[in-house]
Amino acid sequence: MPNIHEYPVHSFELFARSATNTLTPNTTQRNTLIVAACYILAIAILWHVPYLSAIIYPFKLLTVGFHEMSHAIAGVLTCAHIHSIELDPDEGGATRMSGGIPWITLPAGYLGSGLIGGALIACGFDTNASKIASLVLAVFFLFTLWWARRNWLTWLLILGMSGLIVLFWFVDGGVALRYLVLFIGVMSCMYVLWDVVDDTIARKVNGSDASSFAEVCGCCPSQVWGVLWLIVAFCFFAAGILVGLVAFKESAAQQAADSKHFLPVPGSTSSAWSLASTAPSYHQICVMIVSLAVLQVW
Repeated sequence: MPNIHEYPVHSFELFARSATNTLTPNTTQRNTLIVAACYILAIAILWHVPYLSAIIYPFKLLTVGFHEMSHAIAGVLTCAHIHSIELDPDEGGATRMSGGIPWITLPAGYLGSGLIGGALIACGFDTNASKIASLVLAVFFLFTLWWARRNWLTWLLILGMSGLIVLFWFVDGGVALRYLVLFIGVMSCMYVLWDVVDDTIARKVNGSDASSFAEVCGCCPSQVWGVLWLIVAFCFFAAGILVGLVAFKESAAQQAADSKHFLPVPGSTSSAWSLASTAPSYHQICVMIVSLAVLQVW
């Protein structure tokens, strides 16, 4: 008589083996993880060191811009009218809007910038995905410039970052762009984690998004919401790495070859733009979108 548990156990072993193989990084992915770990260490060292912190200061402002842009996008999705977006030199920012749903627009700053960071980390595992991420960022930059048209710091920041992205796009066929996108993603996630801890858990800031959200819901103090948002932001960080490992298994040589046919830089060996054959595949895009969307809904 056959053992009724034999097939389920066998299937589970096959699934576990398949999942292990999928999540095991290849040489290119391992190098990407090492670079990301170096980014984390460098950012942690530079964060509070006088003078040296100026090296990452523009990227801090960029993550603040992601935060405010996320507020604005959530406002648009909930039918709010966006009056302005402002950044200030002290790494602060404000999004002024009327209408919308506070339950959505208030946490969108932290969670939205965390989601952006996770998505950029995933795209940082692949050169062509980094190119697509840069184009998406360009669209967001245009909307932000419109909403912040009276704030000179926002204009200066976005124009400078746009120039940096274009410059890195031209270096080594876009390989440098991949590491820039990865750095921005790591920086965004780390800034979200630090900002949530600093504003809501380590000390209570009365003007923070968490305190405003606590007043709206009226059931939990801001520290509780800060802990919940911290957990979600950390999940976005981890999801970015996992999605990158699952979706982008191409070697560095394969990525370099594909990059020559997808939005190539002038002077590359191939001028054909084969979007269908060399862009990230439909399966890869679906894995990224579904994985990040599930976490966002959660």
